[in-house]
Amino acid sequence: MKEKFTRHGRRVLGVILLASFCLPAWTADISVANSPFDQGFRLMYDLEFDRSHQFFSSWQREHPEDPVSPAADAAGLLFSEFQRLGVLEAQFYENDKAFNARKKLAPDPGVRDRFNLALDQSESRARALLVKNPKDRDALFAMTLSFGLRADYAALIEKRNLASLRYTKEATKWSEQLLAVDPQCYDGHIAAGISKYIIGSMAAPVRWIMRLGGVSGDKKAGMAELQLTAERGRYLAPFARILLAIAYVREKDKPRARELLAALRDDFPKNPLFAREIARLDSGQ
Repeated sequence: MKEKFTRHGRRVLGVILLASFCLPAWTADISVANSPFDQGFRLMYDLEFDRSHQFFSSWQREHPEDPVSPAADAAGLLFSEFQRLGVLEAQFYENDKAFNARKKLAPDPGVRDRFNLALDQSESRARALLVKNPKDRDALFAMTLSFGLRADYAALIEKRNLASLRYTKEATKWSEQLLAVDPQCYDGHIAAGISKYIIGSMAAPVRWIMRLGGVSGDKKAGMAELQLTAERGRYLAPFARILLAIAYVREKDKPRARELLAALRDDFPKNPLFAREIARLDSGQ
């Protein structure tokens, strides 16, 4: 089957997959507010990738069988590539001309190799735990995160759309098992939320193609799930707010988008994305 997507379909797929790359750890062992994972992800949102990596690496050394920490480190690597390549900025463009004119850079092969190695390690550890306990939530989370990250890299960096769809379906399967084990894992709702919203926004022929692939959408339900994560998520609330801001821009609700971006700018002052997007909204671009 040929990889053939409309321009709009490629853009939408990219936004869908953004939801799954940054699902951070919520494990039972990491319970204090100032844990290495709290600090590591906060540093990642503030674009301090080297320091973020130090926290995740420290946790791995202390917990060599933990399946989530390698995937968390891979999330940092992917986020650093997204920052370098301008992936998040691109999602805020409202017109195809501006989106297609964005600067394109080649992926870093060294980062790609580290990324894949970390995910292989995460999945290996997770599968070993699932043999002993199919409801191990750390393992289920690691599998969800790992396949989501693979989907993001395939779609947004390598532009392998069909491969990314396969990874997305695998991530969704693990996510459903994860939420069955812990329905109050509010961070776990973000992938379904953005998928429902974006697919629900797509043109009818593209929605039909996506349904054939086992993915359906509902804009209102998607926004509700994103809002749930934004309000009650622990590690992923900032990312849910970013995704909601993107959704509001595309829904032509710029006041709400600006409000979210202003709060993110204040919470993460070292990340210039939020101030840039506010300036773009204010200028009417």
